[in-house]
Amino acid sequence: MDIHCQKIIPAMKTMKDFEKFLNSRYMYGVLLEIHISQLKSVFHYAGQHGKKLIVHVDLIQGLSHDEHGAEYLCQEFRPHGLISTRGNVIIKAKQKKVLAIQRVFLLDSHALEKSYQLIEKTEPDCIEVIPGAMPHIIREVKERTNKPIYAGGFIRTVDDVERALEAGAVSVTTSNKDLWKHYEGH
Repeated sequence: MDIHCQKIIPAMKTMKDFEKFLNSRYMYGVLLEIHISQLKSVFHYAGQHGKKLIVHVDLIQGLSHDEHGAEYLCQEFRPHGLISTRGNVIIKAKQKKVLAIQRVFLLDSHALEKSYQLIEKTEPDCIEVIPGAMPHIIREVKERTNKPIYAGGFIRTVDDVERALEAGAVSVTTSNKDLWKHYEGH
């Protein structure tokens, strides 16, 4: 299964979220807000359950959020991918041949233009647009970058998910377990 075939990519903030993910049909998930000391066991259990993890580098507690932290994650745990707002992390992920997902926070037009400059520099494999509840911006970023788009942030309903997907997002990253459950069979 290709990650882009999964409409929802569960984003896990707690170990309870991780357990729900392990017992779900989803193959791919995003690790958020985890302590570095938990990574070994989390990756072990994910492997036992045939799950592939994407690590949000900026949210790993106890880890440097730079290219050195990214290199450590890639060498020690071989994640499916890395997400970061930081260009040097994305470049390192690409060097290590893991999925490189550039996260961009689109607060206003200036932030959007700065994000385009960063994307041009880092050439990520995919882009995570935050907030993802802006279909017209998803469409614009997809057209301008020609990269797969993940929508995240403020996606609260099935309608929000569907609008993001219709606008061109390949998947929605969410910690909303009601949405996980709704899309699990799709």
